[in-house]
Amino acid sequence: MVTVNRQQSAMRIVQVEGLVEGGHPVRAIWEFVGRLDLSRFYDGIDAVEGGEGRPAWDPRMMISLWAYAYSRGVSSAREVSRLCEYDPAYQWLTGLQVVNYHSLSDFRVAHKAELEGLFTQVLGVLSSEGLITLERVMHDGTKIKACASGDSFRREERLRAHLEKAREQVKLMEEAGEEEVGPRLAQARRRAAREHQQRIEGAVRELERLQEAKNGEEREKVRVSMTDPEARIMKQADGGFAPSYNAQISTDAAHGAIVVAGLTQAGMDHGELEPALEKIEQVMGRLPGQAVVDGGYVGWETVLALDAMEVDLIGPALGRGQEEQLVCKGIAKEFHADAFTYDQQQDIFTCPEGKILKHRGTESAPGRTSHIYEARAADCLRCPMKGQCCPRNEKNGRTIRRTELHPTVIAWTERMETEQAKAIYRSRSQVAEFPNAWIKAKYCLRQFRSRGIQKAGIELLWACFTYNVQLWARLCWRPAMTG
Repeated sequence: MVTVNRQQSAMRIVQVEGLVEGGHPVRAIWEFVGRLDLSRFYDGIDAVEGGEGRPAWDPRMMISLWAYAYSRGVSSAREVSRLCEYDPAYQWLTGLQVVNYHSLSDFRVAHKAELEGLFTQVLGVLSSEGLITLERVMHDGTKIKACASGDSFRREERLRAHLEKAREQVKLMEEAGEEEVGPRLAQARRRAAREHQQRIEGAVRELERLQEAKNGEEREKVRVSMTDPEARIMKQADGGFAPSYNAQISTDAAHGAIVVAGLTQAGMDHGELEPALEKIEQVMGRLPGQAVVDGGYVGWETVLALDAMEVDLIGPALGRGQEEQLVCKGIAKEFHADAFTYDQQQDIFTCPEGKILKHRGTESAPGRTSHIYEARAADCLRCPMKGQCCPRNEKNGRTIRRTELHPTVIAWTERMETEQAKAIYRSRSQVAEFPNAWIKAKYCLRQFRSRGIQKAGIELLWACFTYNVQLWARLCWRPAMTG
């Protein structure tokens, strides 16, 4: 019988090229990155071989390493460094070298402009392979938690108290000697204290910026996070609330490639479509022919804006929520707006009980003009049907609105009721929501590891870069390998 002896030591000859098979996904990533122009990454390397300090890591290897790590659901620099010690795919990429986590972490967030240029190159490759057409783009958003907790949010008084303590701590650290802990540990403590002070100073600046838009008591209610001041409390898919950023991703419908991606601090998606389309035009050189979105993006102003851009907008028709709003106000169905009779010649409405509602004013907004009609308060207060018509109106008469839509909005609304538009909209979720779900489920990017919207945005871009590389590997590289 052969027993297991784990106390022995062994030396082996390792053929690095044979660590992974020919069709391994890591080879596809290495090959794809090798096709890209990485000169901007190499231009930033100042280390000279033979000079002082350790030679810089090869950017091609670092880019491939992070792309492969994200593809396996690993976003921790420490974990990637550990995997370099024993995982065959990581060893193949690094040539059996172990990359320290500091280098990995710094590389990930230090090349924003270079990474954006790299992402644009990827889009060029995918376009040349016919994987991006821009005929139809599906846009959607998802909330990704920030590197902060809900308990880290403070109001102005407590925030300034924490800042004062942080400054005192830095002063004590600077004055303290190095005899007890040694110079290295003392320097690390000073650095940590300074970084803590800088984060709170950033939180105070963000608080002051947010307070400028508030008045009176609202100013006192403003809170920001001490760890990530730019994060905002947002509603999550599970119904809870957490410090987050809103990731906006545009996906080409032809093969599901991500065209653009970015982060916002807005808790709602309304108003985020137009900036995304402008970014597509900037990156791709032209606008898509059609944009498909859910109801969170659609408003009258959005319809007009996309008409001016000559982009065909597909989304749910507006105005469907009016019935629900009336029900929420306690108004019976017999007294909804369509039960009131309009006299165009006199410009008045007559309610089901015969009371007159006269024109009281006009409200204008992009895409529509609303005419407001109101009944006399005395008529409504004496009316036996008040409890069903306007139960929550104790001082004024019943009001209704007559809305005149812009011709462009009318035409768009009619088009959205066609079967063709409805069929296109039904395909939205499987295209637009798939990258969001993949990034969270497969890449485990449910919470950012970096603080601040800029660094968190770089993390999102790494995930989207990896997503597109894997798309190319699945549709182009692997068929070429097997065929």
